[in-house]
Amino acid sequence: MLVDLLADTPRDVPHVYRLLTSGVVPRPIAWVSTRSAEGVDNLAPYSFFTVASVQPPVLAVTQVNPPNRPAERPHKDTLSNLQQRGECVVNVASSVQLELMNACAGDYPPDVSEFDAAGIERAPSVHVSVPGVAIAPVRYECRLRQILPVASNPMGGTMMLLDVVAIHVHESVEANGEISLGQHQTLGKMGGDGYSVAKEDAVLARPVLNKPA
Repeated sequence: MLVDLLADTPRDVPHVYRLLTSGVVPRPIAWVSTRSAEGVDNLAPYSFFTVASVQPPVLAVTQVNPPNRPAERPHKDTLSNLQQRGECVVNVASSVQLELMNACAGDYPPDVSEFDAAGIERAPSVHVSVPGVAIAPVRYECRLRQILPVASNPMGGTMMLLDVVAIHVHESVEANGEISLGQHQTLGKMGGDGYSVAKEDAVLARPVLNKPA
């Protein structure tokens, strides 16, 4: 099968989406909490998520622009709240929080908090006003660095670059000041409705090449 995206034919956007999200797997999930200007705490999962920089520490979360978005709500609540307040918490869920995290993926109205709808306990933050998820084993307090619109059309992307200002690691996954990969059973997003769980780690050192004299 070949899907030639440079060919002069109309693109089947849902098909391209499925090929991208089923091939680039597993993807880490950012369970992002924000607070609206009216004080409503929002909580939503994003599977287009990675580290963008270490010095300074920056995370990157991308929103795929939803199709058929009403004019009064052009963006998802997470992006709107970041534009208004400029801060968030990126929570990293483990396998035991899968159902709670998935419950936050519904299209709730902006005046409904997913924390309350799903019965999720809040955890206070140190440097931002937004609460995190108390049961998340890892939480990153962040301030908005930059919003990068990749494409404004439906199913286009909007990247949110986030400066990390504090990192919370629960004692259950901490070992000698590090995150224990064996204890932290992280979730990964597969294609469609699929998820993966990191149950076993493979450890392999990078090769060291002999430099010519």
